[in-house]
Amino acid sequence: MTAPPVQHITSRDNAFLKDLRRLAQDNTAYRKQGRFWAEGDHLCRAALVRGVQPAIGVYSESFWPLAPVQYAQAAIKNIVISDAMFHDISGLESPASMGFVFDLPTADVLQTQMASVILDRVQDAGNVGSILRSASAFGFKQIIALKGTAALWSPKVLRSGMGAHWGLHLVEGLDLADVAQLAVPILVTSSHRGSFLHQALQNKELPSPCAWALGHEGQGVSAELEALAHLHVRIAQPGGEESLNVAAAAAICLHASASAFLLA
Repeated sequence: MTAPPVQHITSRDNAFLKDLRRLAQDNTAYRKQGRFWAEGDHLCRAALVRGVQPAIGVYSESFWPLAPVQYAQAAIKNIVISDAMFHDISGLESPASMGFVFDLPTADVLQTQMASVILDRVQDAGNVGSILRSASAFGFKQIIALKGTAALWSPKVLRSGMGAHWGLHLVEGLDLADVAQLAVPILVTSSHRGSFLHQALQNKELPSPCAWALGHEGQGVSAELEALAHLHVRIAQPGGEESLNVAAAAAICLHASASAFLLA
């Protein structure tokens, strides 16, 4: 296999490096550039395992001689920059010394019959990434991000997702009219209405496939989206807390649905 070309960049004013810095530090730059940045061994390895090919590999000078062959040959082109320049670009407190630039996937079309998670203005990147990991783990392969939700391909969501992106069907920027097209029942958690989740599981009330709707950290799911719900459920909290973090609630609900499927 012919090794991809390698370019050494030494100028901080290089146009590519300016764009890369935006990708690494600006949550929505990927939308303008049509590509995104994934930094570090875990994310990059997860992409390669899924067969996703990067467009460009970027390495610090100190790491490049040590780069595994599968990394060095993965991208169409490799770029090597000084350690100081890599640290300046990185969005991490402890830069990883390597990363891949990927072409942004073609805008996915909503799959109306796929088990899904609907994100209704969930704004914290850590929560969104964590929800993506739970969705992937429990078999919910479509993520529907309504307008106002954190950018799905932003660096922070990518890091929090820990590689889950590569196995999911991601659709963002949608509205309620799009959600209304779903052919699977929508489930919504509530603190005051509906069956308790564990009872719904025991009574075989959880439909499969379905779409779980998860709402804004403070405001929850909008009233308009709640009106589309097939089922409302509550998560029992015998410890007495008023509410759960949205990512924690998502993990509990998605696990319950996966359990219902396995026990069917």
